[in-house]
Amino acid sequence: MKVSEIMSGRVVTVGQDEPVIAAARLLKRMNLGALPVTDGSGRLRGMLTDRDIVLRCVAAGADARIQRVKDIMTRGVVTAAPDTEVAEAARAMGGGQVRRLPVVEGGRLVGMLSLCDMARRCDMEAAAALAEISTNVRRLRREE
Repeated sequence: MKVSEIMSGRVVTVGQDEPVIAAARLLKRMNLGALPVTDGSGRLRGMLTDRDIVLRCVAAGADARIQRVKDIMTRGVVTAAPDTEVAEAARAMGGGQVRRLPVVEGGRLVGMLSLCDMARRCDMEAAAALAEISTNVRRLRREE
């Protein structure tokens, strides 16, 4: 099965020059945890997560009304092409420890593949990706 068969083609994005406060409000309004960041021509430039906002803006004491998305977004995003096999995309998600994979064609964002998309259509790939994403999660034992 190809990524294009199960990805979401309608993707909410944020511009790289937008203030962080606008991105945060968009995340809240759309009930999202991450947004693909695009430039003026629609090319993917990075991803912005709620965690990026908290750690790189709020915790750093920056003003979210002034700070730009491009200054705090995650760069070097793992992506897939529409014709990528879902199993390969799942491995990429696991390797990159991401739950959402932007789907890019010719440098332009054409969709988004999430673990939820995979779980709905192909349980084994989603389970494998989630297992790999979660490998760094460790339970700390409390000394008594």
